[in-house]
Amino acid sequence: MDWALSWKTTLFLLLEDVPSHLRQTIAAISIDGTSATTLIIDSNTGEPLWRPFLYNESCPDALPAVKSIAPENHTVCSSSSTLCKLVSWWEREAGSNKKSAVLLHQADWLLWLLHGKMGVSDYNNALKVGYDPELDAYPSWLLSQPYSKLLPSVKAPGTSIGHLKEEIISQFGFAKDCSVCAGTTDSIAAFLAARATEPGKAVTSLGSTLAIKLMSTTRVDDARFGVYSHRLDDKWLVGGASNTGGAVLRQLFTDEQLVKLSEQINPMESSLLDYYPLKTAGERFPVADPKMAPRLHPRPESDVEFLHGILESIARIEAKAYNLLKDLGASKVDEVFTAGGGSKNDKWTKIRERVLGLPVNRATQTEAAYGAALLALKGSFRSSDSL
Repeated sequence: MDWALSWKTTLFLLLEDVPSHLRQTIAAISIDGTSATTLIIDSNTGEPLWRPFLYNESCPDALPAVKSIAPENHTVCSSSSTLCKLVSWWEREAGSNKKSAVLLHQADWLLWLLHGKMGVSDYNNALKVGYDPELDAYPSWLLSQPYSKLLPSVKAPGTSIGHLKEEIISQFGFAKDCSVCAGTTDSIAAFLAARATEPGKAVTSLGSTLAIKLMSTTRVDDARFGVYSHRLDDKWLVGGASNTGGAVLRQLFTDEQLVKLSEQINPMESSLLDYYPLKTAGERFPVADPKMAPRLHPRPESDVEFLHGILESIARIEAKAYNLLKDLGASKVDEVFTAGGGSKNDKWTKIRERVLGLPVNRATQTEAAYGAALLALKGSFRSSDSL
């Protein structure tokens, strides 16, 4: 599959889906994208020089080189980090492409299609390539490397980058003064959508993977466990992303089966089945092990029992993740909001409440896109203030 083309096609289809009578009223646009989904782009054409590296793709060949320059247990010291993907490409690319190449994240590239200014990112997406959000700069150990010339400039999420390109305005009929704002990662957008605003509040995004973000007064980073902190104004979103989640469920059940089987589960009863549901080998958080094998056996005859075991096992992974964050020094979690498709499963929510020992509520807004829209709203105010 040509991932980049499919993303571009989807973006333009979404723009077409905006009712024509509303297009002139849109003041700003922002986009969230999957963290560590990485593209190496030709800065002259904007076309990818290599197939995209997906968020969960591992580049163990680059890990020794990255560990040799980065501080111990830094976020980039994971084989799936953006920096490992950049170094892996750099080492295997011997041609002249290096001269015109620039690194962009999924959201960066899609936003470039709208504003046309090459080489701009945000400090949430840039975290896993080594950007230091506390210093608001790339560290010297990274800038001293030859591939650092590929690194994009970095803005705060929601900051206006520019206006829509003329060709986009002409094609879709948006207003000429519509701002395009720096984006963020999908799990941070989900956090913003949930409106969790105090330390101790957390958001679990139950999409294709399980992503956790906890608002904390303390920054925590530890690559040994896949833990990292994103900046959110003057606080920190501490967490990580596990490869368990909805993608495993989709591999085993249809949506209709998930609904019918879930109805038959008693969420107050513990499942004795001990699984580690993964779609393929490899885990990022709360265990960082690129070779971890999926564990979905033994499979009982009853599909209800099987699903119960999977849902409860994912809840145990979630609980392990929150306990790990506490042990590493983050603010203690006192309430969990849920975003993503898994938030619709009430039986699963009750299982998670029992396993976590915490109140678990479905976020009022569960779509990450709503968080990206809030960023655009913030950007539109900033933009108007500067005029």
